[in-house]
Amino acid sequence: MSTQPIGIFDSGIGGTSILQEIVKLLPQENIIYLADSANAPYGERSKEEIVALCRKNVEWLMSKNCKLIVVACNTATTNAITFLRKNYNIPFIGIEPAIKPAALNSKTHVIGVLATKGTLSSQLFAESAEQYTETTKVVEVVGKGLVEHIEQGDFNSAQLQKLLKGFVTPLISKNIDYLVLGCSHYPYLIDLLKVLLPNDIKIIDSGEAVAKQTREVLKRNKILNLSNKEKRLVFFTNSHPKVLENISKMYFNNEKVHLNDDF
Repeated sequence: MSTQPIGIFDSGIGGTSILQEIVKLLPQENIIYLADSANAPYGERSKEEIVALCRKNVEWLMSKNCKLIVVACNTATTNAITFLRKNYNIPFIGIEPAIKPAALNSKTHVIGVLATKGTLSSQLFAESAEQYTETTKVVEVVGKGLVEHIEQGDFNSAQLQKLLKGFVTPLISKNIDYLVLGCSHYPYLIDLLKVLLPNDIKIIDSGEAVAKQTREVLKRNKILNLSNKEKRLVFFTNSHPKVLENISKMYFNNEKVHLNDDF
């Protein structure tokens, strides 16, 4: 079982930011990445729709004999991870906004969270925020439209810069010293955010923490891949493969993307 692949899914290309950290930490693992781009973005959908899409993705990955599934989407995690863990007999790794480290390290006691509507309105997000921010104010901003730009491969256009500036300007005025990226797509905006934000505001995302948790769960379940065989990283998408192909070339050594509409 240890040589079976890890399954990773997201509403589109955003989860590749998580994939980068997992590949870095676990280079020996076989991985299947599933981009549900035909249904992106998840952030504007109802909880019921999100759960249904997650079920579809999980069952497809399980049909490929995945040994563990990473839900590399904040909206999917915050709305569906409890359901998935109750209904499927496979380990799941979720991704939540990194509120805890931001709150614990904040000197101004004000942190910003840039996320989708689906994440910010979820019960899991509310519980996390309440648990770790007793003495810290959380300023929430819905990044409406950002995922659509990123899904189109736009990481730095004038239109995107204007949109993003409109989101971060109110956060700066609230005296935040940490900006938490609450969507796996948003790490692709870090270079642009560094231009827009003062140097004393730290940007934090969940990628490294998710990779470490994945390693721990693999160890705990004794399914860490110890084989010396060359690992396989396979990408699947059900729509718009070009942007995912570009990312696979830039970050994952020219991996081919399979266009597959049966999930």
